Amino acid sequence: MSVRLERSTPVPTTQSTATLQSQPPLDSGLRPGVFRRVLGIVGVQNISLLMAIALVVAVIGSQNPLFFTVGNLRVIGTAIAISGLLAVVQTIVIIMGALDISVGSIAGLTSVSSAMIFTATGPFIGVVGAIGIGMLCGLLNGCIIVFGRVNPVIATLATLAAYKGVAQLISDGRAQGYTGADGFFVFLARGTLLGVPTLIWVLVIIAVLAHVLLRYTSVGRNIYAVGGNDIASRLAGININRYIIGVYVATGAIAAIAGVLITARTGSGQPVSGSEGLELEAITAAALGGAALKGGKGTIAGTILAVILLGILTNGMTLLGVNSFWQNVAKGALLIVAVVIQQLRSGERRIGLPG
Repeated sequence: MSVRLERSTPVPTTQSTATLQSQPPLDSGLRPGVFRRVLGIVGVQNISLLMAIALVVAVIGSQNPLFFTVGNLRVIGTAIAISGLLAVVQTIVIIMGALDISVGSIAGLTSVSSAMIFTATGPFIGVVGAIGIGMLCGLLNGCIIVFGRVNPVIATLATLAAYKGVAQLISDGRAQGYTGADGFFVFLARGTLLGVPTLIWVLVIIAVLAHVLLRYTSVGRNIYAVGGNDIASRLAGININRYIIGVYVATGAIAAIAGVLITARTGSGQPVSGSEGLELEAITAAALGGAALKGGKGTIAGTILAVILLGILTNGMTLLGVNSFWQNVAKGALLIVAVVIQQLRSGERRIGLPG
């Protein structure tokens, strides 16, 4: 039998009681302001990302004043739109405790498909057809993982090669179609709405929808639960297989939208160019944004900040004349740093070191 010891609380004297009564409550007059609301959305854990962005902006801006021009800021915004879409949906997959390495290949396949369907029919059917193909690719990924009982990394690594091969087969390895004269694709690539490029609006809309899904719906809570503890989630009645397939289908759809944007920017369907390496950028941004690769943790706000940081770094290195090969080295190094930081924060025993 255990005995619970209660801690006695001293009774305040008359003088101390009067003093306490004379002092205003600690939170009187402290109403949640704009700063607190923004901080609640961004997250305290993302302050380090904001500080890193400020530092990088200051360093690059001091070396090249052209960095702060409106034209260059537009370039950064439009450049991160496509990788940002894939990073947002990759974050959801990682929160669920999985990974999708095939998103870049799906974007390439749907880029070619949208251009070829557009040439035969029109822009609307081209976009809808591309999204349908992307959803089928995501469905195939989910079915391989669920019914084939294949690790998500191995499954999507295989489909990464397969989807890239299909894109090259149907396009004969060349760019297909020409969308540079179509009003809809031109609006996607170079149009503006309220002074903001359309590409950025697409990213903002998808990011807001993903944020609302994860934070304010039961579906989002279940995704966190599945990533945090799949056994407990199954015992709680969550249909894990349905969530895995659903998330991968959604991933394919968003990757298809990214493919359509690639087609709009380049004016033609690109089987590889424009989509190769996007999976690495998406995973890097999600990890930098705080998404735990073991699942159950991550935010869309953190991912967007990481996407902005990567975009600024890439643009800054280009302005400063850094070799593009070194840019790839920097992205790989950032991914390693992000994973190491996650491992240190988790407090788990490092592999190869004594416990």
